[in-house]
Amino acid sequence: MSKTERQKPQPKKNLAVVTPYIPSLTETFIRSHIDQLPANTTLIHGWRPSVGDKPVLSLAKLVGFRLIRTINGSSLDRETTAAYLKAFRRYKTDAVLAEYGECGVQVMNATKRAGLPLIVHFHGYDASRLSVLQAQRETYPQMFRVASAVIAVSYAMRQKLIELGASPDKVHYNPYGVDCEKFGGAHPGQTPPLFLAVGRFTEKKAPAITLRAFAKTVNAVGEGPLLEDCQKLVSELGISNSVVFLGGLDHAAVQSEMKKARCSVQHSIVAPSGDCEGTPVSILEAGATGLPVIATRHAGIPDVVIEGQTGFLVDEGDEDGMSKFMIQVAHDAELAGRIGGTARRHISTNFTERQRLGKLWEIIESCMLAERTN
Repeated sequence: MSKTERQKPQPKKNLAVVTPYIPSLTETFIRSHIDQLPANTTLIHGWRPSVGDKPVLSLAKLVGFRLIRTINGSSLDRETTAAYLKAFRRYKTDAVLAEYGECGVQVMNATKRAGLPLIVHFHGYDASRLSVLQAQRETYPQMFRVASAVIAVSYAMRQKLIELGASPDKVHYNPYGVDCEKFGGAHPGQTPPLFLAVGRFTEKKAPAITLRAFAKTVNAVGEGPLLEDCQKLVSELGISNSVVFLGGLDHAAVQSEMKKARCSVQHSIVAPSGDCEGTPVSILEAGATGLPVIATRHAGIPDVVIEGQTGFLVDEGDEDGMSKFMIQVAHDAELAGRIGGTARRHISTNFTERQRLGKLWEIIESCMLAERTN
C-alpha cells in the first residue's frame, strides 16, 4: 500500500440516533449527539419510527401490520422492528445510539437481527422513575444483554444500572458537557446578591424548597407543572417583591441571566415517583459561566461540584442548610467571586462538550470495531 493510500481519509461511519420524539431545542445534550458527532447521522424518532416527518414504513405496510395486530392481538414490536430494519438498510447504518433506556428496548430486536452495535444512553428518569422500572423490569435486562455499551451520566446512575442487571464492563460513565465558549462572563464578586434558579418546575427540582431557603432575591427561570403552586407560595411567604418568575427562556437569554447573578441555586431531590436527575446541565452551565453553585448531594451533582471549592452542597430537603449558604454568599461577594472563578476553571478543564462528545464517540467506535471483529 502506498503512502498516499495509507493517508487517504476514511469515510464517515453512518450512525442512527433513535429518540422517542424530535428533540426540542432545549435538549442540547441530545441535539449535540445528532449534530456534532463525527458521523453521517440519521435521526429516527417516535413510537412509530419516522425520519423527518414521514414514517419509515409505507401506508400499505402500516395497514398490514395493524390488520395483523387486530387478528392475533400482537404487539407493535413486529412493526417497529420492521421499520428500524428498513431504515438501517436505507441509510447503511453502522451503529445505533438509542437515547433513553426505553428507546433501547424498542430498537434492541432490530439491532440484534441486523448485527449492529447498540449503544444505549440513559439520561435520568429512565433509570430511576418507579413506573418506568416496573414497566421495564423484564425488558431492561434483555436490552442490557443485547447492548454493546450503556452510557450513564453520573456515578450514581452507573451503579443503579448495574443493580438493574447491566454488566459492569458495559456501563460507561460519561456526563454531559458544556460549550464553554458560549458561557462565561459572570462576575459574581461584583454583582448584587441575585440568586438564579434555572430548571423546570417539577418535583425532582423541588423549587418550593429553593424558594423557602432563599436569602435575598431569587430569579427563577423555567416552566412546569409546579409553577403555579410556587407562585402562590411566594405570595404566602410575603416575598413577591424579591422573586421574579422569568418563564421559559431560550439558551441565549439564560446565558444573559447567568451573567447578572451572584450564584446559581438548585435543590434537586428524589421525587415521590422515584424520578431523579442525571447530571443537571444547568449546573454545568452555571459553573462554566463562572457562578458558584448551591445545590444538593443528589445524583450526578457531587460528580461535578467540588464542595467548598466550586460550590456548596446540602442533603436533600435541608432547607436550613441551603439558606445558610445563600446568606453566606449574599454577604460575601469576594467568596462568590473566588468560588465562581474556580468553578469556571473546573468545568472548562473537565466537562467541555468537546471532551464528552469525544468520549462518547470513542465508545461508539470501540463497539463498531468489536462488532466487526466478532
